[in-house]
Amino acid sequence: MQVILLETKEKAVELTARVIAGQLQRKPNSVLGLATGRTMEAVYARLVRMHREEGLDFSLTVTFNLDEYVGLPPTHESSYRYYMNHHLFSKVNIDPRNTHLPDGMAADPESAGAAYDALIKDVGGIDLQLLSVGASGHIGFNEPLSAMFSRTRVKALTPKTVEQNSPLFRNPAEMPRLAITMGVGTILEADQCLMLVTGSSKARVLAKAVEGPVTSMISATALQLHSDCTVVVDENAGDLLEQKEYYRWIFENDPQWSAYQNL
Repeated sequence: MQVILLETKEKAVELTARVIAGQLQRKPNSVLGLATGRTMEAVYARLVRMHREEGLDFSLTVTFNLDEYVGLPPTHESSYRYYMNHHLFSKVNIDPRNTHLPDGMAADPESAGAAYDALIKDVGGIDLQLLSVGASGHIGFNEPLSAMFSRTRVKALTPKTVEQNSPLFRNPAEMPRLAITMGVGTILEADQCLMLVTGSSKARVLAKAVEGPVTSMISATALQLHSDCTVVVDENAGDLLEQKEYYRWIFENDPQWSAYQNL
């Protein structure tokens, strides 16, 4: 795991978007794992701008989202399919047939989860998985005690997750209590993981995720086991990290990041 600590949220978002863009430029038919939530809105806005102003091409890209609420149709304004269409898919030249999310309306959600993993395998696996971290330390909806080798499946959401996400619903009481999520094991199979974390509200859980012990109570700690994981954070999110100076040094001195020094 590498942690990249940048001064502002804007720089953290810019670096994240540029890493994704670099992946598409190197491999136009990349398979991207995508995330939703407020943290990602700025990333997708930046990618849309790169598409419009710099010709960033999504025409061959295949995507798989981390999760979807059980019981929400794709047309529901709080579904993650609606979110992705609104923030990214409808604004770039991606083929909608190549965009995939778990089926929240499946008659048998567990079977749908297994089929989702099979489809990821069929396309050769995920090249780059975009992530953030939830209030309980979860990636996707892998709530506390999620098995480290878990697969895409239905998960009951914790009260903390409901509290965090329900304000995004027009009627917060209508937020589903179940979601289909990629498993921790599914996520770890991606060739590369890229996690963006911003804001002081994430400082405590971020410190546990990247510097604490690996534990199923905080599924994001599993990323410490990944061979190619980068965590991009702003100063507010990184406030409680113990190795802050080292993380700044990595970005300034590792040749891997030399092309990004003009953020």
